[in-house]
Amino acid sequence: MKTEYIEQAYQVAKKRYAEFGIDTEKIIDKLQQFHLSLHCWQADDVHGFEVQNDAELGSGLAVTGNFPGAARNIDELRQDILKAKSLIPGNHRLNLHEIYGDFKGKRVDRDEVTVEHFQSWIEWAKDNDTLLDFNSSSFGHPKSGNLTLANPDQELRAFWVEHTKRCRDIANAMGEAQGDPCIMNLWVHDGCKDVSVNHALYRNLLKESLDEIFAKRQPMMKDCIEGKVFGMGLESFTVGSHDFYTAYAAKNGQLLTIDTGHYHPTESPADKVSAVLPFISELMLHVSRPVRWDSDHVTIMDNTTEELFAEIVRAKALDRVHYGLDFFDGSINRIGAYVIGSRAAQKCMLRALLEPQETIAQYELNGEGYKVLALMEEMKSMPWQAVYDEFCLRNDVPVGSEFMLDIDKYVAEVTSKR
Repeated sequence: MKTEYIEQAYQVAKKRYAEFGIDTEKIIDKLQQFHLSLHCWQADDVHGFEVQNDAELGSGLAVTGNFPGAARNIDELRQDILKAKSLIPGNHRLNLHEIYGDFKGKRVDRDEVTVEHFQSWIEWAKDNDTLLDFNSSSFGHPKSGNLTLANPDQELRAFWVEHTKRCRDIANAMGEAQGDPCIMNLWVHDGCKDVSVNHALYRNLLKESLDEIFAKRQPMMKDCIEGKVFGMGLESFTVGSHDFYTAYAAKNGQLLTIDTGHYHPTESPADKVSAVLPFISELMLHVSRPVRWDSDHVTIMDNTTEELFAEIVRAKALDRVHYGLDFFDGSINRIGAYVIGSRAAQKCMLRALLEPQETIAQYELNGEGYKVLALMEEMKSMPWQAVYDEFCLRNDVPVGSEFMLDIDKYVAEVTSKR
């Protein structure tokens, strides 16, 4: 696409938005500060780098597809992540799960992991101007079972408490090294496949575990906790439900994670934003596309994602929300999935930023409902695409669909030889 066409289209868009009081230059500056946290597990289908762990992924999780070229080791994973980042405008964080440690061919159980196993990630991130986020990993382990932090077996529960404590130590070290707090997400799959009468027991145990885990102050990391409706194979009862974690986060000052696939299909994740922000200081997002509940398809510009980002802007909560991606699709080119999903999230945020929110809000307060609807409909056909193309141009990344050429070349030269 010729640069002159991009710039001409942008100048027209700039004037069109100015008619509604929107300064597109300021919006581009805001979009430049919109940092996604890219999920490392998209590049290898959540395999990780543990040694001698033959346990299946399980624990309510599944990755579909076997598209050729998945990363097989830490070097290939890093190579793929950097390739994806080169095709996404802006500068973005990287979200690591504990199972992606640099274990150097040694067996390290999850209650033995230390900062040492992530030192090379810290150095790599510094060399590549990338900030790190982190996650504990309770799934895909011989001791995972159906219950981890809520397990009545004291020995098993202690194993997972120790694992999570060590993950917080690692996250804090990452934050110290990068001079910016590392966001650590805690999600456990704990639940029951069939009828259970011990709901209160399991939830009290989970609370005890969390209280112990969070007792140590970690100044350079932020804890967020993530609920769920149910996991595959654990359909009847989830210990860490949304009600449980919302209450715990509000009482104890943790961040709450909103995962777009973790709600009933008739619920709106966007509506959760203004519902919880009066009681919780910050939110973490895990953005994916729940085609059938928590199927974690690649993010696109669907209504759910557009409404979520619009609500964040309307709530004036840009500085109170952290933006992570959480799809893992092995049925298509994994780097293509990275780029499509990341760009879609950026486009949803851009459209939200370009909305003349104050004008529309005042119409509503004035009782001029038809003007609210009329202006919101008009915004749908405004030339926001030209603003995004200009954003890509200024970040020296391919504009429009041109990134597909780069990915095809990468496939030919790199991933097809794996």
